[in-house]
Amino acid sequence: MGVLDSSLLFLPFGNDLLIVILVSRHHQGAPLYVLSAACGSTLGVLILALLAGRAGEEGIRKLAGEKRFNKMKEEVQNHGGLAIFLSTLAPPPFPFTMVIATGAALQYSRRRLLALNFLGRAVRFAILASLAVEFGRTVLKITQSSAFKWSMGILVTICLVGSGLSIWNWITKSGSGKLPYAAADRRS
Repeated sequence: MGVLDSSLLFLPFGNDLLIVILVSRHHQGAPLYVLSAACGSTLGVLILALLAGRAGEEGIRKLAGEKRFNKMKEEVQNHGGLAIFLSTLAPPPFPFTMVIATGAALQYSRRRLLALNFLGRAVRFAILASLAVEFGRTVLKITQSSAFKWSMGILVTICLVGSGLSIWNWITKSGSGKLPYAAADRRS
């Protein structure tokens, strides 16, 4: 789930909910769950960075829009590592994907991008795991309610629609009708 959540797809709180539910049920697995989620997220960021790097600054500018891109570009150029690290901690609707894509398009060090993502996500998931240990029983009771189950059904629907729109945007805004890396490959 971490790979999907940190790449092009739209899964707000997907990893967060998974960590909370898993840790609530099995406290002793918390370190493994945190590590797995952070690794999955970092792999997803690698995929995103490869695509965004090939799309380049112009490709991400088209995708994000001029105003949004310029704001993110300024943040990444002026505060690079801090902007990327904070984006890994911030919950939706913070534009995590666009910050990572902008950093990659601006040729921010891929190694640092991945390290900052891993560290930030590990911190975020460790905090959630700690909360799940403390409040796990309450969380598990909530997950058994019909309201929660309906909410999750609605969230899954929103995620599917959002992921479809995200992929559609990458395809159509690249100007080639293909994912951005296909356009970059033709220019080489």
